[in-house]
This record gives sequence, C-alpha cells and structure tokens, in this order.
Amino acid sequence: MFQEERLISIVEYLKSNKRITVDLLCELYDVSRDTARRDMVKLEEQGRIVRTRGGAILPTLSKEVRNYEQRLQEESLSKLTIGKAAAQLVQDGDYIMMDASTTVLHAATALSSKQNVVVTSSIEIAAILTRKEETTIHILGGVLDNKHHSVYGAKAIEMLSDYHVDKLLIGTCGITEEGLSAPNEEDCYLVRAMMQHADQVIVLADHSKFGKRLFHRVVGFESIDILITDQALSSEIKDKLLAAEVEIVLAGGEDQDD
Repeated sequence: MFQEERLISIVEYLKSNKRITVDLLCELYDVSRDTARRDMVKLEEQGRIVRTRGGAILPTLSKEVRNYEQRLQEESLSKLTIGKAAAQLVQDGDYIMMDASTTVLHAATALSSKQNVVVTSSIEIAAILTRKEETTIHILGGVLDNKHHSVYGAKAIEMLSDYHVDKLLIGTCGITEEGLSAPNEEDCYLVRAMMQHADQVIVLADHSKFGKRLFHRVVGFESIDILITDQALSSEIKDKLLAAEVEIVLAGGEDQDD
C-alpha cells in the first residue's frame, strides 16, 4: 500500500474509532514504527490529525469558515427541507427575528403567513422578504460583513433593545453536547442578544452541523425551545436536548421527543 492510500485509510479508521496508536498502525498496515510515525507526521502537517502521546486523534475543533455562496450550496436539499418546516411554525401576524443563516434564508423563502413583522441581520433575507406582501421588514444597522452578507457589531446589538418578537429563527455552525458554537465572538454576541428579545427560540440545523465544535460557544441547550433538523439524532445529543426540554422536530417527519 502506498503512503497516500495509508493516510486516507488512517483518517477513515479514526472517523469510526476516535483514536489510533502507533502500535496499532503498525499492525493494521504491516509497517515499521518509523514508517508509522512518518505517516502521522505527514497527516499532522496536512491538518488532518492531532498527534497525542503514542497515537493520534481527529481534530475536534472545526476552523474552516466558508463564505456565503459556498455555505448556500452545502447540504442545500437538507436546508430547503428544514426551512420549509420552520416556515410552517410562523403564524399570520407573528413578529419574528431571523439571523443570517443560509438555512434560515430557506425559511424566509418558504414563508406563506401574512402580516408578519420581521427583524433580520441578513441583507439576503431582507431582499427575499421584499417580495412577500404584507410583510414589514426591519434590518439591523451596523457593520456589513461582505463575506457573510450580514450586519454585525455594537450598533446592531444596540438596535435589538428596541424590539421584542414572538419567534427567533437562527442557524448554527456547530452543535455538540455542550451546545451551539460559532467561529467568532461577533456571531455569539449578536445571537445571544437576539435570544434575549424573543419569546421562543427556534434553531435550524442540518445533520452536517452535529459533532462540530467551533472556537466560541454561543449557548447551551437550556436557551433553545425548538430544534429542527433533517435526520435522527445520536442518543447522546438527543438525551441532552430532551433533558433541557428542547422540542426536537425532524423536517419531513415526526418529532423526536419520545
């Protein structure tokens, strides 16, 4: 087996088994300890593993943050399904808040309710809602993030103090048993502020977000009322959510509260 084939195989093994040791690598691939160590060094240089004493694990911290267009293309069918399910929770006359998540964008597109008032930090969501009759749009002011097509900063947070809504729809970059996480502080501050001004917090997250941990923790599950996703959850995550009394909704299926 060539080295690159071994490297791919090692990463696949780690996805299923969490950790691999030098001794086990020698046994699995019939290589010397020196070759096993060189393989680990190569994988670490590529950022694909983290070396530990006597072995290696996969990185637990997700660092890659794609731009808006790239995120819009990722898991697009799942996001569409989740967005439609979220839109069904919005009633005529509801006052709602929406963050700049690409999944929440699909919820905005799918809205069929009337006479809604919407507060958003997303210029894309604001543009979509202009095509919906009887919808009043409030877009937050502040600094425009060109990469993510959203508004952030102290001014945006200050404006939130003027509003209170029935429902808040947010996305997330990562979900682990510790809660939601985001790549930077600004995202955390804005989402936390939004939560303080909403009666009900609804999180939209496709299956690819689970198991991802990013640099900043946003909130724990105790701050969430409803989670809408597209696939059944692991028992570990599900138990944590239910313990926090979060309602779990499978888009296109039944809820997972049992």
